[in-house]
Amino acid sequence: MKVLLVAKAPVAGQVKTRLGAHIGAEAAAGLAAAALLDTIEACRASGAEVHLSLAGDLDDAVEGEAISAALARWTISPQRGNGFAERLVNAHADAGHGPVVQIGMDTPHVTAAALRAVTDALEEHDAVLGPALDGGWWALARRDPDVVRHVAQVRMSADTTHADTRRALERAGCRVGEAEAMTDVDTVADADLVSALAPRTRFARAWRLTQVGGTP
Repeated sequence: MKVLLVAKAPVAGQVKTRLGAHIGAEAAAGLAAAALLDTIEACRASGAEVHLSLAGDLDDAVEGEAISAALARWTISPQRGNGFAERLVNAHADAGHGPVVQIGMDTPHVTAAALRAVTDALEEHDAVLGPALDGGWWALARRDPDVVRHVAQVRMSADTTHADTRRALERAGCRVGEAEAMTDVDTVADADLVSALAPRTRFARAWRLTQVGGTP
């Protein structure tokens, strides 16, 4: 089992900008850092080989030292390409062949069990999608990295992203399975929901702090 985490360095003004419009760029970056650390922990607990495709520089990031320490023994490669879809294709190429589960840093409530369940679904499918409640997806698993190039033309961050990605994979000849649905954290309402679902996460603690006027 291999997990590919596609993430941005949590630099103020460059991450969680929708939340930042409500709580400020620095606080939003703190939330992103907490979410990334929660996600790294879930990936490690899954027992998988782990690969990070990173945009940006952790030296400039909130909690950069803590994140770097948490990434000890990970394989890390820089994101490359124009637009997220192209960067995603290249990230999968870097991760190599064989079963890979790709996730982002917007589901801090993800668990090791959820990641293993996506991998298990690859036993009967060529690709697996974990739908997000906003119409996107939180996980994309595949056996062959080449099939992801068919996703490069899919419009990301749209309410049709999941459906369009599924169709693209099916056109590539994949038998596509479905994992459990999750909430991506993009808005204040999302943050409230995810914090209630996983109150002991770093993200939930950071979110509660922002609600009383603090900075994560």
